[in-house]
Amino acid sequence: MPLPFLTAERTFETTSESALPYDDPDHWRRPYRPGPWRVCAAALGLLLASFVLFGAVLIALTSLSSAGAVLVAGLAIVVGALRLLRMGVWVSGRGLRRVGFLRTRTLPWARVVSVRTVQQPVRWLGLPRTVQGQALALVRKDRRAEDTPPLLTTHGLDFLGRPVAFDRAADAVEAWAAENRRG
Repeated sequence: MPLPFLTAERTFETTSESALPYDDPDHWRRPYRPGPWRVCAAALGLLLASFVLFGAVLIALTSLSSAGAVLVAGLAIVVGALRLLRMGVWVSGRGLRRVGFLRTRTLPWARVVSVRTVQQPVRWLGLPRTVQGQALALVRKDRRAEDTPPLLTTHGLDFLGRPVAFDRAADAVEAWAAENRRG
């Protein structure tokens, strides 16, 4: 049975005038794969959740009142791990969406001035420590470039130690921005 999500490279044939290899440009998609750090953190969260949920079953055998609290904690860990996997930059023909852990913001392409790769200090794995790296910067019509946090960085959970993957993802987001700003 073929598993298309496991293939490393996909070949697309574009028949339309669009440079983007997708049939439905209005469907939200992440133009890159989640990085190994993000997947590992989510897997560890799900492993912890399995122990907590198993503990909830054992506690339920003795008292139902406290098992409910442990069950809710286990389900919260599962939801957190799934939300961690969903975080990142998503694009469609309608705009650009930044999905965070607690908040999602969508920006229509009409409000985007440019998307470009810049060399600047970036946060290492989202922590306060900064290192020199590359970032995909978004310039909006209604804000200064300094006020907008970068979309992607070379030292984030998705691209730490994978500069080629960052370049590919940055090129894909830039292509979406160029295609939808002129269209």
